[in-house]
Amino acid sequence: MPELEKVIEDKLIEQLVFGESQWTYREDLKTEEDLWKNFRYILEQNNKARLDGQPLSDAEFEQVKNQLQFSSFYKAGEWLVGENGKAMVHVQRDTEKLHLVVMNHEHIAGGSSVYEVINQYNALKDDDITTVARDRRFDVTLMINGLPMIHIELKNRQHSYMDAFYQIKKYISEGKFTGIFSAVQMFVISNGVDTKYFAAASDTELNPKFMSGWVDTENNPVADYIDFAKNVLRIPEAHEMIARYTVLDEDAKRLILLRPYQIHAIESIREASKTGKSGFVWHTTGSGKTLTSYKATRNLLMDIPAIDKAIFLIDRKDLDTQTTMAFQAYANNDLVDVDETDNVNDLKKKLKSDDRQVIVTTIQKMQILISKRLQEGTSEYSKIKNLKIAFVVDECHRAVTPKTKRELERFFGRSLWYGFTGTPRFAENPYPQMGDLPRTTEELYGKRLHKYTIQNAIHDNAVLGFQVEHNGPKNITDETDASAYDNETHMLRVLDIILNKSYHKLGFQNGKGQTYEGLLTTSSIQIAQKYYELLTKVKNGETSLEIDEKIKQVLPDFPKFAITYSVTENEEGSHVNQEKMQKSLDDYNQMFGTKYELSQIQGYNGNLNKRLARKDAKFKSRSEQLDLVIVVDRLLTGFDAPCMSTIFIDRQPMGPHDLIQAFSRTNRIFDKNKTYGQIVTFQAPKLFKESVDNAVKLYSAGSAGVAILAEWEEIEPAFRKSLAALRVSAETPEEVTPMSIKEKKVFVKMFQTFDRLFAQLKSFTQYDDSMLEDYGITEEEYDKYAGVYKNAVEEIKIAEGGGDDPGKEPPEDETIDVDYELMAYSSTKIDYEYIINLIQNIVTPDEDAEAVSPEERQKQIDEVKQYIEEMRKDNPKVAEIMTNLVSEIEADENKYKGQSILNIVESMKRDCIEKVISDFCVTWYASKEDVMYAALHYRNGEIPNESVIKATIDYQSYKSVQEKALPKFKYYAKCMAELKKTLDEEIKPLISVA
Repeated sequence: MPELEKVIEDKLIEQLVFGESQWTYREDLKTEEDLWKNFRYILEQNNKARLDGQPLSDAEFEQVKNQLQFSSFYKAGEWLVGENGKAMVHVQRDTEKLHLVVMNHEHIAGGSSVYEVINQYNALKDDDITTVARDRRFDVTLMINGLPMIHIELKNRQHSYMDAFYQIKKYISEGKFTGIFSAVQMFVISNGVDTKYFAAASDTELNPKFMSGWVDTENNPVADYIDFAKNVLRIPEAHEMIARYTVLDEDAKRLILLRPYQIHAIESIREASKTGKSGFVWHTTGSGKTLTSYKATRNLLMDIPAIDKAIFLIDRKDLDTQTTMAFQAYANNDLVDVDETDNVNDLKKKLKSDDRQVIVTTIQKMQILISKRLQEGTSEYSKIKNLKIAFVVDECHRAVTPKTKRELERFFGRSLWYGFTGTPRFAENPYPQMGDLPRTTEELYGKRLHKYTIQNAIHDNAVLGFQVEHNGPKNITDETDASAYDNETHMLRVLDIILNKSYHKLGFQNGKGQTYEGLLTTSSIQIAQKYYELLTKVKNGETSLEIDEKIKQVLPDFPKFAITYSVTENEEGSHVNQEKMQKSLDDYNQMFGTKYELSQIQGYNGNLNKRLARKDAKFKSRSEQLDLVIVVDRLLTGFDAPCMSTIFIDRQPMGPHDLIQAFSRTNRIFDKNKTYGQIVTFQAPKLFKESVDNAVKLYSAGSAGVAILAEWEEIEPAFRKSLAALRVSAETPEEVTPMSIKEKKVFVKMFQTFDRLFAQLKSFTQYDDSMLEDYGITEEEYDKYAGVYKNAVEEIKIAEGGGDDPGKEPPEDETIDVDYELMAYSSTKIDYEYIINLIQNIVTPDEDAEAVSPEERQKQIDEVKQYIEEMRKDNPKVAEIMTNLVSEIEADENKYKGQSILNIVESMKRDCIEKVISDFCVTWYASKEDVMYAALHYRNGEIPNESVIKATIDYQSYKSVQEKALPKFKYYAKCMAELKKTLDEEIKPLISVA
């Protein structure tokens, strides 16, 4: 272990056990056997009374161990929630069933909780002989009551913290986090100066974009590992992170760890409620407000005994977005009852009951209850009126009008109010004047309790910035004149941009099944329906507008589109052509095998929401996806679909809060290629630009610089400059290979700048591939540059890693981002992990998913086969392995049930590599260990240990069995040539795909 890494580890442990801390360092615990013994001791100590003084027998402890070996980190999270706040195991002793408490979440920082730190745990399994000694050991792990809960991987300052991320990913794929380590809930990675944390997930679901750094209450970063330990890893904070600030998302079947600003907001509400104060939280749209408000509502009930009910109030419009669905998904595994009210009588019944619960209801039901359904002087009137209620209001800038809030407050005299909004009302955009009613969010709710603006969120990588293009007709005297836009010429121009000029906006470079979605919003249902009809004609080839071949190559069925109506819009029945609505539902039913009618519009909307959000595994498949949805106002607030990248706006500018709400549908973090939310407007370009600038300034607390990315006029010349600089560093890709490391660093820096600007240039609707000729570069040349760039980064990593002094930091001007991922690189090849996930979903569908019919299953298998055939063009070796696997699954649906498909494919690949290497060694009498090392470390056509292989080759044995043996020097040369050929043709395809 390099000196510096050891020092970092020691200092971290020193900090964890320092002073008042309740962590105890256990130097003696190094193996899984040690950990189980330690866990058994703690379990017996904490359950003496239940065990009646008689320790667990070995057979009984085996029962316990079986319950604690979880199939996924999510399953461990479900178990940890516990029964009434206690995570338990159950043991059958003779005729009696013993219920033993493993962890009691009421005992944070006291009671039965035992906090221990271990390091250098030996994670090696007996068959891991090829792993190098250092890789066998975990760095630091924090255990609560003997179970590993938080795992920390450290690097020294010479390495990026991302190296620790990839190490964890590798450990998970190798099955190191099994047994007692399957309970881990949180990972922390650090290189001393940069520290991040993230929720435990399977190796294919780990995404660097979901990592979070820590910030203090003022949103200042806390990046140093010792400061991070003081803020996050001490007790009670570390236990609270696991017990209070972890959420189980039932829809996505994943753990979510709250980000620091969410935790600070919840704690600020807790503090305010202790002193009976109300207030509001300003958290920018897209930063996980529903999740924060859910936890805040739940914790109010848990923490403040004086509160009878916590009520989450939403507007009826939000019923058909995702708020209640999200609440249900988070609450399903919670201790707290979250009840949605079916009608006003149901709400009355829940308020009268003595249960302390979280109630989700609409403002409208609450108004009807207090104005029409309660009779003054009755006992139920008095009981409900005197309840101590904490109201939490989502989207509080519009959900409760000042007038309604006053009515509710006058009735519930003992109520506390907490508003959540991404777009508060300020003096600059107040509510309309109505008598003496409050006009700003602060006047309405009280002081702001916590603030987290767009600026903060973009800086912390919690959301993406926006790229805005104004494509409305220029030179119109009156930009508000509707006749300029309400005609087929304008609409076809809009559709041309959406269909043919949004290749990068909609993520076509990611390949089939992984493209993004867009929303087209219009000013009225009539125009939305006109667009729907026109789009149908375009798709059927009945207009002058044709869909580009380049688009069809990736998605032959593009565009798959739908139209959606909000509940309130549907009520305006006289304005809506019912026949047209039914036609759009019929189209949807035909596309996806559903059966919705006009009377089931809410069911249709719910299905469409889930399809757009793509959180259920089912919707990861192209056959279940949509590309574009036409809306008026529905889905423009409170709707979370991370795979949505673009909003096309063909209407007049909205007010500042509505604009930011609409924009924020697009800037959720998704995959590595989605780098910003895209906005394209088609009306009133001057007015729109002014409105957007004002809105962004208002909601980023004064400055628009970070939130809005540069426009074409700035990016295009910057791109030209970066290409010229790239040509100076390497006029052609061929010049890079013979360069020195110093020259390669310059090239790498130049290429990263060029790549970033090239990707951004491509994302504008003005960009066209034909422009490349004018710039003097082709896509093929870019690909060649990308190839030598990747080699150069590898060589720099090796050179940096092999320095004499691990403590010496590279000079500032030489630092390059070795973790940078190419952005302009079009990889429409079928993605390996994407196919793995599709197969996994066939083998082990979600437990609560509807049963799949044999026809449906066959459809899924056929789709996977189609992807594998596309993959075969690039990698026939891996495609063959996958083909065989799918054939086995097709023949026997239970064969791999519950198993990790990634591990199975990786294992099959390892077996192939093993066989190829064994055969080679038999033919050439070479050392298997040395050739295996060469296979795993082969880069850029270089065999790293050529001299070692030559030294251990058994030439004499070869010579003794050959009639016409080659002379020794020719034998070595031929052997190395054959080895290179084997590595290039047989091994590289199996290793490079992951």
